[in-house]
Amino acid sequence: MAGHDGDSDGPVGSEVFDALASRGPAPRRRSRRRQRGEWWSSGVMFTCLTECGRCCDEPDGLVYLSREDAERLAEHKGEEVSAWLESDCRQMPDGRWVLKSKGDGSCIYIRDDKRCDVHHAKPAQCRAYPFWNENVKDDPAWRKTQQLCPGLDHPEAILIDGDTIRMHLDADAHAERGFVEW
Repeated sequence: MAGHDGDSDGPVGSEVFDALASRGPAPRRRSRRRQRGEWWSSGVMFTCLTECGRCCDEPDGLVYLSREDAERLAEHKGEEVSAWLESDCRQMPDGRWVLKSKGDGSCIYIRDDKRCDVHHAKPAQCRAYPFWNENVKDDPAWRKTQQLCPGLDHPEAILIDGDTIRMHLDADAHAERGFVEW
């Protein structure tokens, strides 16, 4: 689940992305995926489509939150972080914080017009979509993502380079690690 309202953040739009970018390229880990090659390293065609919201409507989707996400969203809503966590989030059984969902399983911040109420403060995982580690891990996962996301290979898509995709994957991993206590 990720939110948008069609406005462009550019490839880097939050403190998490800025912090990751300032570190330089991510250290390359030896893994089976790396040994096979990062298929996306030469880039992927993508554009976030205005009023699409398909990623936000995914039933039972989870948006994990980093501490930076919680601070940014609470400030955007004009609340203390602890109050915002209590009103707009829930804790998973392992204690990590995620956004609450509506009764139909969609994101609490997606409006009827498929725009995001918190677009300019949205979580890092939302900003990173569709470049989530779970989506790029193998061919079946990527095919499922392509079926869900009409912005992939869209005629108006632009090439998202491999370094930007790596930054999104790192931000996704950072958010998924989450936090337990505020």
